[in-house]
Amino acid sequence: MTITETHEFDTEPLGKWSEPVEFVVDRERLQAYARATNDTVPAHLAGDVASPVFNVVPAFQVIAPLTMNMPPEDKRMMGLHGEQDFRFHRPIEAGMTLVTKAFPLGITPRSTGSLITIKGVTTTLEGELIVEQFVTVFIRTAIAPEAVGEEPPAREYEREAEPFIEVTETFDIDQSFRYMGASGDTMPLHSDNTFARAAGFPGIILHGNCTFAFATRAVLEHTAGNDIRRLKRLAIRFSRWVTPYDTITTRIYRAGTVDGRSVYSFETALADGTLCLSDGLVEVED
Repeated sequence: MTITETHEFDTEPLGKWSEPVEFVVDRERLQAYARATNDTVPAHLAGDVASPVFNVVPAFQVIAPLTMNMPPEDKRMMGLHGEQDFRFHRPIEAGMTLVTKAFPLGITPRSTGSLITIKGVTTTLEGELIVEQFVTVFIRTAIAPEAVGEEPPAREYEREAEPFIEVTETFDIDQSFRYMGASGDTMPLHSDNTFARAAGFPGIILHGNCTFAFATRAVLEHTAGNDIRRLKRLAIRFSRWVTPYDTITTRIYRAGTVDGRSVYSFETALADGTLCLSDGLVEVED
């Protein structure tokens, strides 16, 4: 793929809030998301409460258009999820009506592309805060001429040398199609082999958030006893694409405390040792 210098990023939306968008939390949608990510927590499977990574779903219809429209027109299908950073305030429950708005924080050039960082805020219809999230999308091969605005939030921690738990998981062959239906993310990289190969991949790849959801299952169980109400921050960097045929292993490390919360680091590797999720950070209320 050709690396191109470009001055065509649209910086006009930076620092401006989008229009708010409502999302009705349907129990069947929560159940579908749990099944699409092979969840095992009874409350998630029953659709009583959302699993952690489901928080991307109400925000997707707000954040995705922003990240899609800011790059140069010929690079708009070259985006990959770069980082995700949740700050949880309360769980999503069936029957809620949510309101999400977002604004782009900045555009940061890298050696092979550029990062677009967006902050999203989701509340109830009455204004109670549900989650703040920082989403970074990497636009491959399009290098902005200069950095504008803010970069993704920093993650600072010192983890122990060895993990205290490792969890190995595999995917189902139809995982990306099930996740597509449950999440609403229909980008053809995840469903069309021809399109994916033309973009430089061996075939369809999993949604980054699907892989993230798998890793989060292990994190939630082994750091918070599957109690989503204790989870206060969850952040990750997407380091490499994953296919439905891959096996992943998530390693979790203790990393001290902050503000009375237990802190953990985690990472997820493919069978050959390559990290697909890195620089993971979890804060858990004791």
